[in-house]
Amino acid sequence: MQDVLTPARIQRLNHAEVLERAEALVPMLAERARETELLRRIPDETVHDLRQAGLLRLANPERFGGHGLDYDTVLEVTAVLGRACGSTAWCYSVWSSHNWMLGMYPLQAQQEYFGDSPDVLSSSSFAPGTRPLELASGGYLIQGTWGFSSGSDAAQWVMLGANHPTQGPGLCVIPRSDYRIEDNWHVMGLSGTGSKDVVVAEAFVPEYRTHAYLDAFLLKNPGAAVNDGPLYRLPFGLVFANALTASAVGVALGALATFREQSRTRVNVRDNTRVAEDPFIHLRLADSAAEVDAARDRILSNFAEMMRLVSAGNEIPLTQRARYRWDGAKAVDWSLRSVDRLFEASGGRGIFLDNPIQRAWRDVHAMRAHVANNPEKIAPVFGRSEFGLPPVDIRF
Repeated sequence: MQDVLTPARIQRLNHAEVLERAEALVPMLAERARETELLRRIPDETVHDLRQAGLLRLANPERFGGHGLDYDTVLEVTAVLGRACGSTAWCYSVWSSHNWMLGMYPLQAQQEYFGDSPDVLSSSSFAPGTRPLELASGGYLIQGTWGFSSGSDAAQWVMLGANHPTQGPGLCVIPRSDYRIEDNWHVMGLSGTGSKDVVVAEAFVPEYRTHAYLDAFLLKNPGAAVNDGPLYRLPFGLVFANALTASAVGVALGALATFREQSRTRVNVRDNTRVAEDPFIHLRLADSAAEVDAARDRILSNFAEMMRLVSAGNEIPLTQRARYRWDGAKAVDWSLRSVDRLFEASGGRGIFLDNPIQRAWRDVHAMRAHVANNPEKIAPVFGRSEFGLPPVDIRF
């Protein structure tokens, strides 16, 4: 099979064009946010619009339609989309990180995955399944149930965590024909992500569609034979975790904008004073703005620093990787506190379902519940590094 796209057929966008297209989608995504929740998945129209804007292949390997931009562009787009709809931003970040991750697999896997379209999508569930892989001729047999597979309805593939017989924990990639989706996503936050269960009765996975976490941690990826640019010298764990972080930052930025706009015209019903003149509101707004801006700036500056290192041919030291991983989790915590503060100060109107700020509050709490965003779980990654202790988690 030949590569999907030749350079002459690729319409590449620069950084400014990508962000301009993302910004253009914000009003439409905000308008569909309630519908997205009720559907419990990303609407087909939204997937179409993301494809038409060229955003879904932003992180692809260049030979398969990627724009050749640094990964922090994906984070910026995610944050822009998150201002309007947390569920859309979450799924976009997940889909994008998966298309980047396929570049770490052998070329044969990439060709199969991107074979029909550069705008292909995959969902995932990284926790090991209910059963380990079983050896079979040329590959493995996989079966079991995996939960929390975000964006599964629109996906043509799924990445599933599994215990490899010889390589330890890792990921397998299987096509839509080999699994079914259990429609069990009835939740209070990130309702539109469609993060449903994936059930595999039994499927064959060829060896070239598996990848060990240890290889990703050590940057010994088979895909490096064809994707040897700086983008593919970034650690898998940092890319995926910070993709989720960017969603939370986007939601917090959206809540901040909503609160600012609503407070301009709000009147205190007790004494008929303008809320915009209340020093208490000023402090809430200022504290929240400082936290969410710090969260955004920290993850973007970290990725810029990572790209400088790998572009110069240097490895990212484990001490810095540990710090970047902690910063990502902490940025989610800052985003959550920012939204909490604004929601509490929004008054009774803040709890109405047509008010975006209550959706932001529910979504950011759902994001914080993800294990990758839990500061208590991530703190040992940073703490052990600071004390010179060996890592116990290789997913960073």
